[in-house]
Amino acid sequence: MEKMQVYELLSDIKNGQISFDEAMLKLKLSPYSDLGYAKIDNHRGIRQGTHEVIFGQGKTVEQIVGIVKKMLENERKNILITRLDGEKAAQVQKSVDFEYNDVAHLGIVARSESTAAKTSYIVVATGGTSDIPIAEEAAVTAEVLGSRVERVYDVGVAGIHRLLDKTKLLMGAKAIVAVAGMEGALASVIGGLVDCPVIAVPTSVGYGASFGGVAALLSMLNSCSSGVSVVNIDNGFGGGFLAHKINRIG
Repeated sequence: MEKMQVYELLSDIKNGQISFDEAMLKLKLSPYSDLGYAKIDNHRGIRQGTHEVIFGQGKTVEQIVGIVKKMLENERKNILITRLDGEKAAQVQKSVDFEYNDVAHLGIVARSESTAAKTSYIVVATGGTSDIPIAEEAAVTAEVLGSRVERVYDVGVAGIHRLLDKTKLLMGAKAIVAVAGMEGALASVIGGLVDCPVIAVPTSVGYGASFGGVAALLSMLNSCSSGVSVVNIDNGFGGGFLAHKINRIG
């Protein structure tokens, strides 16, 4: 149940459109839906402002479809399915109509445009082109949640003039998601240019000594730029989600 649904329920009680007992029953049934293999948190929207996101990796097609259908029954919009590969997406598509982003590996069910956080914007930047799939996971997540996103891709420190050319755009952002592999220096450079929070997303892109993103992760954790926070390796979703929450507050 979302915050607006609670307000509507209270309004219906006030206007006599629903009885107190009927409203109580709805509230009792709403905390979570038990499907056996999953317990859908129906009150997350009230607590966090956004409802539950489905992590597609490791779930069967049948499990994903079951969760989605139950969420649709509960009138959810903008249902995100993360880490959904193309083969599994094609199977889900047979049972559920949804939009699939094959770069971000994201499924979006019942997409509904929101302008709640679009008066300001966030920036998603990448060190290289190889980081774009993780960056798109961040960007699409933030867009679906309702934020305006500006993309600044392939602006890594090997050609720093490409980043400096976007300084004005960077300085106007409410939050910046810096996505980079290799040595992960992009987050520190951006952190030294702007006064907004920078969310660093290390990627597993790089040669052998990058250790699957550990080198970038450690560089970002040890950033000397103030205001840089770090999410897990390849966690574009986490970076985009946090950036949206910052933007919404702003």
